[in-house]
Amino acid sequence: MKVTFLLGSTSDTAFADKIAAVLEEFDIPSEIIVASAHKVPEMVVDIINTLNADPQPQVVITVVGMSNGLAGVAAASLVHPVINCPPYENLEEYMVDIHSNIRYPSEVPSMTVLSPKNAAIAAAKILGECDEGVKQKVADRIKAVKAKY
Repeated sequence: MKVTFLLGSTSDTAFADKIAAVLEEFDIPSEIIVASAHKVPEMVVDIINTLNADPQPQVVITVVGMSNGLAGVAAASLVHPVINCPPYENLEEYMVDIHSNIRYPSEVPSMTVLSPKNAAIAAAKILGECDEGVKQKVADRIKAVKAKY
């Protein structure tokens, strides 16, 4: 079980690290792979083929700002769930670039989550469907949040 981060650029690493830190709370390992769908599409195809051949349960989280072709390519070709978590730094980036992260053609099921913490929790919930330990940690987290209110 793991989460694989697909980043469009090394500049997105710090943002992916925020997600990975929350995944650590669920004891979910992760790895980061950098490959731009626009600049090295052949590399992305190789990565997708490698991930599809990996039999372990996993979620792929794409971290791409600007024009996000990577999430669409990944969601259209991967057998694993794809969560898109764009690293917007400000409202202007969000307003200009959000549509490249939420509007995909049919048969391209990428889920977009804007919060790094929520992206990690969503991945944990998906992986918890096949791992009782992770599922229990998700349940415990929900209980802890509810206890605050």
